[in-house]
Amino acid sequence: MAILIDGKAAAERLRAEIRAATSDLTPRLGRPPGLAAVLVGDNAASRVYVRNKVRACEECGILSRKIELPASASQQELEQLVDSLNEDNAVDGVLVQLPLPPHLNEQAILRRISPAKDVDGFHPLNAGKLLLGEDCFEPCTPAGVMVLMDRYGIEIKGRHAVVLGRSNIVGKPMAMMLLRRSATVTICHSATNNLPGVVRLGDIVVAAVGRARLVQGDWLKPGAAVIDVGINRLPDGALCGDVDFDSAKEIAGAITPVPGGVGPMTIAMLLSNTLKSARLRGGQ
Repeated sequence: MAILIDGKAAAERLRAEIRAATSDLTPRLGRPPGLAAVLVGDNAASRVYVRNKVRACEECGILSRKIELPASASQQELEQLVDSLNEDNAVDGVLVQLPLPPHLNEQAILRRISPAKDVDGFHPLNAGKLLLGEDCFEPCTPAGVMVLMDRYGIEIKGRHAVVLGRSNIVGKPMAMMLLRRSATVTICHSATNNLPGVVRLGDIVVAAVGRARLVQGDWLKPGAAVIDVGINRLPDGALCGDVDFDSAKEIAGAITPVPGGVGPMTIAMLLSNTLKSARLRGGQ
């Protein structure tokens, strides 16, 4: 039976560390670290995500600012808002909640955010620094995965890591972070031949494809560490990951649940990046 990687407990410990660090930094800055979250339209899931991020900020002493625009907002309106937040000295982190309404150019907006305030780690400059192994703001979900593995003593160096998914938000940066830690990395996607056979090579398996229960227990190498990034809603309203948890837990050495695995770490890493930005911008 696999060890359960409890992301909720790990995130609570990390947030306690962030809360203490924020309390120490605030008097030296003369203000609390600040995060601005922009929500465009009325996407129900996005609204929940932003609410959770704002609440987490408040719990850790980070000043949060939620800015809502209607779904009809123009590209120019959103760009002007981002420009104003870039110039606001009380704001250390700027995030624009995705997805945006279809008439808006997401990549142009992400490029508009100052790299120094890009706490989501999506700006091309931060993506390039990640590729080069330089210090940068790392995307929150893969960064949270790395912290989880470290806190649960999962060895990375010299291991074969299989990443399912090639998105700019999770798959690609996840592969880069694992490579930087001296793992041998294979990236799988929709055109991968013999997907179960490739996954079975992994000492570490990170699933981030958005397909409910795709990865079955018999796809796994016995003892593998399985990190399930997927969040899928079933017809009955229940949530599940990209891994079939019940069969996988009998084969894996360690596994994250859904919910309660990677999700809480994503928000904790957003707070960590905001704190890092405040330190850098304050000369700390």
